[in-house]
Amino acid sequence: MLKRLLSIVLLFSLQSCTYIEKQVPSEQELFEKQLKEINWKEVDEYPSVGDCEKLQGKAQREQCFFIFLTTTIQQKLALDTISAQSSKMDTIVVKVTVFPNATLQFEPQFPKDVVRYDTIKIDSLLRARLIGFPKINPAIKRGIPVKTQFVLPVIIKLE
Repeated sequence: MLKRLLSIVLLFSLQSCTYIEKQVPSEQELFEKQLKEINWKEVDEYPSVGDCEKLQGKAQREQCFFIFLTTTIQQKLALDTISAQSSKMDTIVVKVTVFPNATLQFEPQFPKDVVRYDTIKIDSLLRARLIGFPKINPAIKRGIPVKTQFVLPVIIKLE
C-alpha cells in the first residue's frame, strides 16, 4: 500500500514539473534586451588624467578633467598670438576627441562668419602646439575604453 501511494505521488510530481516549466528567453532576446537598457549617450567613467583619478566622485573627476583640458590647451596656445581685427582676448571652440587607444584629436570649430580669424593659422597652430599633450586615459563604458568627443571654449590671445 505504501509502495503504491509512493508511486502515485511520484507520478504526480513528475507530471507537475511540466506545468511549472517557464519559457526561457533565447540568448539573442537577452542580448537585445540588454542593448535597449544601455544608455549610449553617457559613459560610466569620463576620460581622465592621473591627478583627477584620485578624486572620489564622478562629478568631481569630470569637472577636474575639463578644467585640466581647458587650462592645458590655453597654456600651450598662450605662447603664440593670432591675428584678428580685434585686439582684445577672444574665444574659439575646439572639438576634442579622445580615442579608445588614448590618442587625441583637436579640431577648431569656426562660426559661419569667420572673417575675424585666420582659420588656417589657428588650425596649424593647434596642431603644432598640442603635440606632446599629457596622457589622457579614455572614457570607459561597461569596462571597455570608448571614443568620446567634447566641445570646449578656449580663450586665445589675439594681437
